[in-house]
Amino acid sequence: MRIHLRYGREGLEVEVNLAHVVHHNPLPPLTDPQATAYEACAEPLGTPPLPEVIRGRSSACIAISDITRPVPNAILLAPILRALEDEGIAAGDILILIATGLHRPSTDDELQEMLGHEILSGGYRIESHIARDPDSHVEVGVTSRGSRALIDRRWVEAELRIIVSLVEPHLMAGYSGGRKQVCPGLAATETIMSFHSPQIIEPAESSVGNLGNNPVDREALEVALLAGGVDFTINCTLDEQRNITGIFAGGLREAQLTGMAHAERQAKAIIDRPVDICVTTNAGYPLDLTFYQGIKGIWSAMNIVRERGTIIVAHECAEGIGGPEFTELMLTTEDPHEFMRRAFAGEVSCVDQWALHLLEKPLRSRRIMNYSTGIPFETQKQLFVEPIPSVEAGIATALAEYGSDATIAVIPEGPYVIACLAGSRLGRLNVREMMAEAEPS
Repeated sequence: MRIHLRYGREGLEVEVNLAHVVHHNPLPPLTDPQATAYEACAEPLGTPPLPEVIRGRSSACIAISDITRPVPNAILLAPILRALEDEGIAAGDILILIATGLHRPSTDDELQEMLGHEILSGGYRIESHIARDPDSHVEVGVTSRGSRALIDRRWVEAELRIIVSLVEPHLMAGYSGGRKQVCPGLAATETIMSFHSPQIIEPAESSVGNLGNNPVDREALEVALLAGGVDFTINCTLDEQRNITGIFAGGLREAQLTGMAHAERQAKAIIDRPVDICVTTNAGYPLDLTFYQGIKGIWSAMNIVRERGTIIVAHECAEGIGGPEFTELMLTTEDPHEFMRRAFAGEVSCVDQWALHLLEKPLRSRRIMNYSTGIPFETQKQLFVEPIPSVEAGIATALAEYGSDATIAVIPEGPYVIACLAGSRLGRLNVREMMAEAEPS
């Protein structure tokens, strides 16, 4: 069977015999997303219409994602900026705050791609969050698990707080967007480190597609509420071609839950039983630019590969391992399991250890083979994976171990798909059922 994998810009053709191909469920793109955005703001979920929310305020702060999230900001911001100005708020009193988390500030070229000329020339204040600047944050409280919530002062002190975000599967929080725009998006380094701590990431509930008692989801939501809450949010879902498939506006939780339910219908793929081998990707360019991001592709296979089975990930990694801190962490760590033992004991702590943790977890019980043309073969060996010259070679190696009748699945779109088993909790329950089951009676 010839299968096209999402790999780099061009894709990768592989030959796989007797494979179960696991695809997402494509939903139709919106015919007029701009009109839908205006309609969503006029008839929001859980809040009055946007003009009523704005009325009486003289300034606003709008949190958006940086270039690492393909949010169609120009479309989603249009009704918000129009409503703000219609209610008498001048462009100079509107701050578009880029929720970078620990990422670097946005470049001019990235701002052009993220916002477009019309918004950039509209007189709005456009600034980046800087997590490593302690003076730009204010403590808003302590979470129930004891984390200090330090959030960007500009957000906390804003008269009106609005979030624009993308809802898609997230390997720890269940789904991205909404509350994550505040934490980790607008949080200080200390808060982000706590948010990415081993104690939050380790539980099985901290996983893709799960919202039932998910510590990552709960911590992010709690921090967002401690920071004064969110007055209005607009979220969207996208297909593989970056077409908008849904727009959901209103209250922080109400609008996002509706977006999550829509993303689930698009992403969840259920199979009957675990497989011995799974070939996956990190969804091609731009998601597979680095090994750092490719960990998401590895996790897209975790729910359907049996223990002691093999995950084969194909991701180009054209920009190498990742940022300087993650690269140094990976190349100086000798044993990921020993590193995480020390991290749990509080003996070590560094910015990108969460990514190493999320690689170490599958390494405990699965074999991981890696196909990347962007990282030298010898360097790949230092990343705790088995480099392979081709996907077919990796499959042949696994079949030699498991036998010719081993079962194989392929996830061509990688983390765009929530692959799960029919008998699992994730396979049995949808987003709202998981949330209802988790809520105290």
